[in-house]
Amino acid sequence: MKPTPATSRDVYTWLEAVKDPEIPVLSLVDLGVITDVVVENTTVDIEMTPTFVGCPALDIMKQEITETLLQRGMTEVRIVVNFRDPWSSDKISEKGRRALKEFGLAPPLPAKVFTDLEVLEHVSCPRCEGTNTTLKNVFGPTLCRSIHYCFDCQESFEQFKPL
Repeated sequence: MKPTPATSRDVYTWLEAVKDPEIPVLSLVDLGVITDVVVENTTVDIEMTPTFVGCPALDIMKQEITETLLQRGMTEVRIVVNFRDPWSSDKISEKGRRALKEFGLAPPLPAKVFTDLEVLEHVSCPRCEGTNTTLKNVFGPTLCRSIHYCFDCQESFEQFKPL
């Protein structure tokens, strides 16, 4: 009996195991950087849009995608990086937003409500849910994060910036 060929849905499921190198609780699928999957026999074409041009983790992500899919029986993995439709924080899934919060990062607000830096000023604390917070530094440890302080629980925390 011939094995059932993989589908794009299978590939998306397998890619749930590939985590963002900077935020290891978030899969590339939940981060929204995997933008298209096409499967033909045992060849898979992946289209991805990184969160930032020049993302330092891009080569690691591509390598882990390739290794994961080859382990699942794909014989050829082709990955195209494009910026045709720029990544935005709105592409993070609800599951991904929950994972960010559980990790201690405040999830970004929807980009449609992001009109200026004021939205970064009073972010809900992922630890205590308090809103008595302030932006300490718009530049966090990576380009996609900012640093905040909660006056309620007196803890610093990071927010994944809305983009």
